[in-house]
Order: sequence, then C-alpha cells, then structure tokens
Amino acid sequence: MTFSEAVELVGKTIDAAGVAAIVVGALVAALFALDPRRRSGPEGDAYTAFRRRLGRAILLGLELLVAADIIRTVAISPSYDSVGLLALVVLIRTFLSWSLELEISGRWPWQKGTGSRGGRARHDGDDRARADVHESERTTP
Repeated sequence: MTFSEAVELVGKTIDAAGVAAIVVGALVAALFALDPRRRSGPEGDAYTAFRRRLGRAILLGLELLVAADIIRTVAISPSYDSVGLLALVVLIRTFLSWSLELEISGRWPWQKGTGSRGGRARHDGDDRARADVHESERTTP
C-alpha cells in the first residue's frame, strides 16, 4: 500500500466516523426525546433537549469531516485549487459549527464563561441556570 492510498483510507475512515457520529447522535437524541422518563429535566423540555443533543452530534460530525478533508487535501493533493476548495469548505463548516454552538449554548464559542470544570463552561446551558440560582441565593448585607 502506498502512502497516498493509506492517507486516502485514513481520510475515508474519518469521514465515515463523522457521518456515523451524526447518525448515531441523531438516533440517540431521538430515543432520549421519546423516552417518557426523560421528557423534562435539567435541560428543559423534550424538544430543547433533543435540539441540544442533535446539535452536539452534528458539531462532532462536522469536526471529524473537517479533519478528514484536511488530511486528504494536505497529504494527497496540495495544489492551489484543492487548498482553496478546502479553505472554502472549512470556512462554511466553521460557520455552521459556530451557529450550532450559538443555538446550543446561547452564546458564541469565544464567549464561554468560566465554570467549575477547569475554566470550561458546559454546553447544555446549565451554567446560566446555576448562575441565576447563585444570584438569587445571595443575601444583602
């Protein structure tokens, strides 16, 4: 097997993993939304929880698909045309990722607050609810 064939195989495998992440994530999100025990909870109603889970699956899938495109373009055919097309694809997928992040968490990726998990906020919006609780628990001097 040549280097180009191996890189192409790796790229196709990561592509398949990206598609699988989206499909499996959509199925899991649907199953959770249909489960009557999980219709309401910390994420809100079933629709909101479904959208958040589906959005996370799409984000993961997009990241894997971008990685596969980068691997194949840089390692196999680094021409100006292929790199330009890759830049356009990455730009579109990045915009989609940012839009999904805004839908899921209610803020842009660079606006994440600090949480108790090493400075990273959760994506499911619980940190805002917790901040509201903390504000309401404060007593005035």
